[in-house]
Amino acid sequence: MLALVTGASSGIGRDIARYLSNLGYDLIITARNEEKLLKLKEELKTNVSIITADLSEVDECKLLYRQVKEKYEHIDLLVNNAGFGDFGKFTDTDVNRELSMIDTNIKAVHILMKLFLKDMVARNEGRILNVASIAGFMSGPLMATYYASKSYIIKLSEAVREELKKEKSNVKISVLCPGPVNTNFNNVANVKFNLKGLSSEYVAKYAIDKTIKGKFLILPGLTIKLAKISSKIVPDKLVTKVCYYMQERKKSN
Repeated sequence: MLALVTGASSGIGRDIARYLSNLGYDLIITARNEEKLLKLKEELKTNVSIITADLSEVDECKLLYRQVKEKYEHIDLLVNNAGFGDFGKFTDTDVNRELSMIDTNIKAVHILMKLFLKDMVARNEGRILNVASIAGFMSGPLMATYYASKSYIIKLSEAVREELKKEKSNVKISVLCPGPVNTNFNNVANVKFNLKGLSSEYVAKYAIDKTIKGKFLILPGLTIKLAKISSKIVPDKLVTKVCYYMQERKKSN
């Protein structure tokens, strides 16, 4: 079995790679930081290939696909994990950083999902795990672009899943929607979460176990399951107001 994990240099992506290796998967790991990828490779038990790539660049996404296709017959699992966030009022945040976020959180996921999914459909087997967020079920004042980007991933995954079901395909799509996780995300986004975060090791294991079982919507932790239910019951205006209050409290000192 062979898995491709993007954003594998830290956090959930790194721990997903570790867990998959423990399960016996050979791995292709990719991120921008080659040094961190090499360090990760040293500790993994199975065969590991490193491809350094900046997935905010469309051409590098397509190149990654070609490189994998040239070396391997196929992959069994794609983990679309690369992504980051940013904090601040929409009028204050840097537009170039936001565009890079959109390129990474949306375009890269879209491109890799489409390219590898075509191959999986042709073989009538394979799995894709797209990493979104509980944020994707609501609006997020002060993290507006990040929340919107994760909503795109959830809706895209839902739609493609239905297409596959109608075609009676054996290919499975899963989408991971965690809440706060103890990773480097907080530093990159410049926020401090008030809710206690789950460990990335727990989230990674939970996500892969559910993906292997064919679960579509993966919500690690009771708090996140309740948040998902609340987002459906509570009026959108109120959810948005609550989100603003929670985001305001995240400001780093």
